[in-house]
Amino acid sequence: MIPLKYNVRNLRVRWVTTGLTVLGTALVVASSCFLFGMVEGLQESLRVSGDPLDLIVLRKGSTSETTGGFDASKALEIATIPGIQRDEKGAPLCAGELLNIPVCERRDGSRTNLIVRGVDPASPAMRPKFALVEGRMFEPGKGECIVARPISGRFKGTRVGESLKCGDKESYRVVGVFTAGGSAAESEVWVDRRDLERNTQRSGSVSVVQLRAASEADRDAIQKTLQTGTQFGLLAQKETAYYADQQLTGTILLVIGSLIAVLLSIGAMFAAANTMFAAVKSRTREIGTLRALGFSRFDVLASFLGESVLLCTLGGLLGWLATLPMTALTFGTNDFNSFAERTIQFRFGPLVFAVAFAMTMAMGVFGGLFPAIRAVRLDVIKALREV
Repeated sequence: MIPLKYNVRNLRVRWVTTGLTVLGTALVVASSCFLFGMVEGLQESLRVSGDPLDLIVLRKGSTSETTGGFDASKALEIATIPGIQRDEKGAPLCAGELLNIPVCERRDGSRTNLIVRGVDPASPAMRPKFALVEGRMFEPGKGECIVARPISGRFKGTRVGESLKCGDKESYRVVGVFTAGGSAAESEVWVDRRDLERNTQRSGSVSVVQLRAASEADRDAIQKTLQTGTQFGLLAQKETAYYADQQLTGTILLVIGSLIAVLLSIGAMFAAANTMFAAVKSRTREIGTLRALGFSRFDVLASFLGESVLLCTLGGLLGWLATLPMTALTFGTNDFNSFAERTIQFRFGPLVFAVAFAMTMAMGVFGGLFPAIRAVRLDVIKALREV
């Protein structure tokens, strides 16, 4: 076999074309990692939102909170069902919540939908790792709100002490900033449910009821009572299953990202192939010499193919490393279920690494295959006579 240091030396000698190809490959891999990092961040935010003991209760026939409204009196009845977990004060972990999705203005002047959620006292206890990181909790009946940390500062009026204007008759004074373990709640503004009812003139209804059962057996019993009992006739879903069904946005981004990744990879393959074809043409005498020294066609094929893979691996590694600092960043995208902004943190885990590795290998192998085949087909005598 031809030593690897032979390929490394050739890449170093042709440092200009090597650098350009590595840079091009890095840009392709980084772009694809960026897209798939978005998808993985969205999927992670939905995954951590669900608790195995929680139930999401909606109107029968609805598919999401935005279409799941029902009478608030039923929410009070649900809280009396046996088997619901209770907090340290003995209150049931059951919350009726009301959603409003007004169009709000971002700091840059653009406008988009923003989820304003009217919550009950039990709501924070049913969000993963809920914590106030700035200010205080809102006081009911005073027109106050708390905002998720990724939202704070992105929209006008979302910093502590400012007033968030959601409509002509709806505004809230921001008194706190919260986090919720990277869950879907980190894309929302929370207010007292009674304040939201009054401001939107939707008294007497809730969009959803969320509850936490004391055990899995209690959860299943409560689910059966809510769905089959004549008293309720509602749709009760396990929270984990509910958020799994809400991954339409992630699926769309995954399809778009895959298509773009394929197209970018094809372009990078041509770039790698062009570099390797130029290498074969400029090293015709070298190839002839290698064959004359006794190296087989397979040795030459493996050498040039390995050189292409090495070239693309350097670019792929550079592109992947360039995306890692973005894990500290968040971005906003449109949720196709609620048509409101969803704030997501980039994640570059196993999925992104697998994409980067697959793209790098594909670009290296397919980009170098045909130039390598051309190299082994050269006639030894004619190759040695090349000037």
